[in-house]
Amino acid sequence: MQLEYYLIIGLILFLLGLYTCLTRVNAIGMLMGIELMLNAAGLNFVAFSHFNGNHIDGHIMAIFIIVLAAAEAVVALAVLLAIYKRFKVIDTDKVVTLKE
Repeated sequence: MQLEYYLIIGLILFLLGLYTCLTRVNAIGMLMGIELMLNAAGLNFVAFSHFNGNHIDGHIMAIFIIVLAAAEAVVALAVLLAIYKRFKVIDTDKVVTLKE
């Protein structure tokens, strides 16, 4: 397979994540879109490292992206739980202020 195929798959993943993030009102749906975009970036890092001949650099960057995505998910879910505990809703349109 050529590099272009991996880049096209990465682009499709990124655009699906961007669409999901922009069209969802639910905060959990937005998080899923962000995760798709991070996975697309990880796929591109691994593909570029494979086709450059340096196999380890892209894999290390992909591992960093996975760790970053896990940390982002933990913090975001903690914030969502706090918002749900306070307002009893996770719709981003209904939560207009954090002070009340």
